[in-house]
Amino acid sequence: MYPLRFEPLFRRYIWGGRRLAEVLDKPIGDQTAAESWEVVDHQDDQSIVQFGDLAGKSLRELIAEHGNDLLGSQLMEKISSNEFPEHLRNRFPLLLKFLDANRNLSVQVHPDDEFGATLSPPDLGKTEAWYVMHADPGARIFAGLKSNVTAESFRAAIESGQTESMLHSFEPKQGDCVFIRAGTQHAIGAGLLIAEIQQASNTTFRVYDWGRVGADGQPRDLHIEQAIKATDFDRGPVAIETPQPTDDPQWHTIVQCEKFVMNRGKLDAPTTMGGDGRFRIVAVIGGEIKVAGDPSQSAMKLSDTTLLPACLGPTTLTPGQGGAEVLEIFVP
Repeated sequence: MYPLRFEPLFRRYIWGGRRLAEVLDKPIGDQTAAESWEVVDHQDDQSIVQFGDLAGKSLRELIAEHGNDLLGSQLMEKISSNEFPEHLRNRFPLLLKFLDANRNLSVQVHPDDEFGATLSPPDLGKTEAWYVMHADPGARIFAGLKSNVTAESFRAAIESGQTESMLHSFEPKQGDCVFIRAGTQHAIGAGLLIAEIQQASNTTFRVYDWGRVGADGQPRDLHIEQAIKATDFDRGPVAIETPQPTDDPQWHTIVQCEKFVMNRGKLDAPTTMGGDGRFRIVAVIGGEIKVAGDPSQSAMKLSDTTLLPACLGPTTLTPGQGGAEVLEIFVP
């Protein structure tokens, strides 16, 4: 196998804008778009290989045909076990996307794995992390509830139209990272461009949608009872993550949990990645890099993404003139 680059999938929700095209150079056409799904294996949503001998293959097909080589034998054994509902087995566990919030996203919460398993059909939970690629002045992130909010006080605020008063929020800046564990109330505010890594789930419970209507002129559905059941009321406000140094001064760990690890590299010299039996997702968030063995033979630029299969040895990333900034994501 070799470094895999995929065709993006676009989602055109009501809160999207034009930044995916104007800033990230995504081919979204003349319309607005909200999300670009870069690496995904979720139901019918499938990443398709762009280059090389495997071009045209879906991520699900790659797992079926080359699972151990792609994911590593340890992870492959885990995701094929009875730990997962049958229709969720042998699926890529993560989803990487870019989001353009031209308007506020709804206030929402995602279930954890235990709650997700009770749904019909069952789904994974959804723990996620956001890396801020751009922030307009005054743009806000809503992350967690204020201290001492209970299920009862939150329900009362929803019923009286005061949901926003329960939310902890702050103004982020470019380069900030926010970790949203499943069970955390949250919303991405207007004016933010985000790189998001998450579990491969699309289950969302909305509690507040800022009084707007959908394309049909009707208010979008809310899921109050499920949202309250899914919310962890002990969590409280969520802060910006503090990057932690690694053994390599070019790299810092910005999120580490049982679902994924996300490192940020500020590269001014070639570096190697992988070779330890784990896959890696690499996303460029500044400058450009060349990846050894990439069959496209072109440099990766801003928002380009590649998947390094687990079977590869240490793979060299070479930054362009002026350096590069990248995200490295893997399952621990």
